[in-house]
Parts: sequence; C-alpha cells; structure tokens
Amino acid sequence: MGFFINIVQSVTTWAIASFYGSLVIFDMVLGVIRHGPGAFLGYKVRQDHPKCLDDPDLGAHGYVRLESSGLRFHYVAAGERDKPLMLCLHGFPECWYSWRHQLKEFRNSYRVVAPDLRGYGETESPQPFGYRGWPNFSLAQLANDVRELIEALGYSSCTLVAHDWGGIIAWRVAIDRPDLVDRLVVMNNPHPGLYMKYMTAHFSQLRRSWYMFLFQLPWLPEIFLQSLDFEYVNAFMSCKRHGAITDEDFEGFKYTFARPGVNMSAAINYYRAAMKMPPRCYKGTKVTCPTLQIWGDQDEFLEVGLTEGTDKFVPDFTLKVVPGASHCVQQDQPTVVNGIIRDWLQ
Repeated sequence: MGFFINIVQSVTTWAIASFYGSLVIFDMVLGVIRHGPGAFLGYKVRQDHPKCLDDPDLGAHGYVRLESSGLRFHYVAAGERDKPLMLCLHGFPECWYSWRHQLKEFRNSYRVVAPDLRGYGETESPQPFGYRGWPNFSLAQLANDVRELIEALGYSSCTLVAHDWGGIIAWRVAIDRPDLVDRLVVMNNPHPGLYMKYMTAHFSQLRRSWYMFLFQLPWLPEIFLQSLDFEYVNAFMSCKRHGAITDEDFEGFKYTFARPGVNMSAAINYYRAAMKMPPRCYKGTKVTCPTLQIWGDQDEFLEVGLTEGTDKFVPDFTLKVVPGASHCVQQDQPTVVNGIIRDWLQ
C-alpha cells in the first residue's frame, strides 16, 4: 500500500511540475522574443567579491572542513570566541549575508556565526554537480552539516537561529539532537509536522508553493532563475521590492550563484531532495528546547496559518508575527526582529 501511495504522489508531483514548467517555458519564450536569446538567457559571471561582502563591520571570514562530507564550509563570525555560540542558517536563495543585521546586533553577547550552507556561496558543493547531484542534499546530510559545524567551531551547543530553508534544517537538528540546541529561533518556516498537512488542506498554500514543484524538473529551473542576470530571483527576494535590500546587497546575493564554475543547481537540489523523501521524513516530533517563531505576515510564499498547531509539537513555544513584513523578515524589518529576539533571549 505504501508503495502505491508513493507512486501516486510521484505522478502527481511530476504532473504539477510539468504544468508549471510549461508556463515557465511560455514566459521564457516571450522573454527571448522581447530581449533576444543572448540577453535573456545570459548572466554576468562575478569574478570578485562585491564590496558589501567584505565589510569588516560584519565580522571575519573563516573556513572549516567537515569530517564526514569533506566539504569546506565558509562562514562569517562576529563576537569574541569565549562567548556562547549563536549559529544563523540562511534560506533560499541567499547566503550568510542575509544575517548582516544580526551579526552586528548580537556580537556583544554572542559569538555570532553565519555560514554559507552546503553548495551556497563559498561553501563547497558535493559532486556530481547539476541535477544529478540532488541525493547529496538530503535533510539528514544537511542536519549533520550543522552538527559538525558546531563541533568544528569549538562548541557543544548553540542558540540556533534560522530562516526559510535554514529553518527546515534547524527544526530537524532540534528534534534529532536536542543536546546541540539551547534555544531555537525560526523565521517564516513551519514545524515539519504541519507543512504537508496544511498545504493539502489549503489550495491557496498549494498555489504559493508552485516553485517547489517547478524545481523538480531538470535544468529548466536553473535556466529560468539565471535569466536576465538573475532577474527572476527578485521574485524570491521579496524584501528587495520593499526596499530593504539595495542593489549593492543584491549583487552580494548574485555573487553566490554567479562565481566561476557555480550555478543555482545546488540551491535547487535542496527542493529536489526534499520532494523525493518518503512522507515519514516530514512527520515532526517534539522540540524540547525553548523556541521562538517569528513570522512576517506579508509572506508571499508561506501563509501565517502554517503556525497554527506548533505548540502541540513545541511545549515551550512563543510566536511573534511582524505586521507588514515579507518572507525575508529579518532583512525586511531588522530592528523589529532584533528587538523580538533580544527580549526573548533575556
């Protein structure tokens, strides 16, 4: 019976993916007609760091090689080494730089470390590259990266702060390895025990999740997102439209995917691996550490209703909704978000 259900789910996923793929192809054809194939499909390769990524006020750049994967991870750290660790995990399609406001805010109280996740920015991506590499981005591997990173930084536990895809990883770490997480802060990402159930019951959320299905297709998502020099990535950086991200900031995020020999496959493979997991992988269990969930109520991708029922999985749970904030809540309204986190930590 389980095998039959998996077949039905796979067929359904590919049917929805093909539908959205056809819409994207149509949009891309119009783009080629309007701009010409070279201008539309091309993007600028970034050889050098944008200045914003080298701002010394944000912290010092560092690298560490993890034992099990052999991958070299890049991170930026602010604050003294003898202070407790605050580890910040970014989302899609971002990098460590999405935590620039928090690196400055909490450096006096914590050793704040913001890594590039597996395959992002200056952190290495496992081979094979491209679509065929999706098995190297399972949630178990991503969570293990966090465990090894905490240990490699010289700590036994941390305050774990996460947004979007970083939140998916953070929930799993807190569930599987509660000894590693003293406190958990998750922004605009639901507990894993709630997402699938909510999406299947709310068509509005299914529509908002269109890109997750599109990303199951080979190659097309990469070509689409890189078109017009990553102009379509703007759709996912909603706070840029709100004015919270400058053009210079956006260059920093573009650099993540436009360095020589790098493309968006690694970031998209997170979604490919997630969709190919058996359903049991999404069933959540208890989170025992104190947990703060922050949610921008103008999120274009995840409805605030996804927060309902979180307290059933997290006994020590606090929810703070930020009115008017987009999906990228910690960049959109950093002063408000930093204040919420600081008050809660105290």
